[in-house]
This record gives sequence, structure tokens and C-alpha cells, in this order.
Amino acid sequence: MSRHPEVLWAQRSDKVYLTISLPDAKDITVKCEPQGLFSFSAMGVQGESFDFSLELFGKIVPEGCKTNVGLRNIICSIMKEEKGWWKRLLKTEEKPAPYIKVDWNKWCDEDEEEPNSDLVSDDDDAMYVGQDDESSDDEGLLYLPDLEKARGN
Repeated sequence: MSRHPEVLWAQRSDKVYLTISLPDAKDITVKCEPQGLFSFSAMGVQGESFDFSLELFGKIVPEGCKTNVGLRNIICSIMKEEKGWWKRLLKTEEKPAPYIKVDWNKWCDEDEEEPNSDLVSDDDDAMYVGQDDESSDDEGLLYLPDLEKARGN
């Protein structure tokens, strides 16, 4: 039986950030599909399976989804297909699962958004792989195809 890790979320007009709390995770798989389906799976430090899927509020750009694997958590940056603020994280209007919470440390209201805020490196022990030459608030995140290459898939 699989378990759900704690998932914290925040957004900007062009991106959604998911921070998945799972120390020392292995065999991490992240999938982003254009219609807004986000899937995650990994093995915990004691071999237990963690996975979840989220039907996000809006459509996303899979090529713009990046992942940064740190020692304590996994940070996913998900590019929205259309720039704008979502009313909520999930498409459903029902209350989200108890493992999904707002990331108040990264939260930003529409009128407070700064163009070059750095949300990625809240994990001091993060391992940055596949860095680009361009600078952005996603510095150090892996694009999904790069994550698969790093894992040898």
C-alpha cells in the first residue's frame, strides 16, 4: 500500500510550485500532462512507496515543468499554459486531501508578485543537476526530460 507525502503549494501568475516533503527519496518519477494532470511517485528511505496524482485547476506546459531533488524534499515548478492566478490548486471544488497544504513561506498575492523572486532553494542541502546558462527563479531545477536522463531512463 502506498502512502502520501506532505505536499505544500504556492503559485505565481505563470507557475505553480509543489514542495513534496520526502527525505532521502529514491526512484523519483514526476509526470506532467497538458490537461493539468500531475503525478508523483518515489520510494522512501525505508523502502515504502509514496505516490499521488493531482488534477490541477488549469492546463500546464509539460516542457516547462522542472524538478529539483533535495535531501529533505522535492520541489516541482509547473508552468501554467495561460498566465493568471488560479482560484485553487485543484480542479475539483471539494476540500483538498489533508496531505495538501498551502506553502505560506512561498505564498505571494497577485499584487505582491515580484518578477525575479527565487523560490527554488529553500533546501540548503539540495543537489542541483542540469543547470542552464539562463537565470530564473527556477535556478537548479531539472526539466522532466533531464530528470529522466539523470535517472538513466
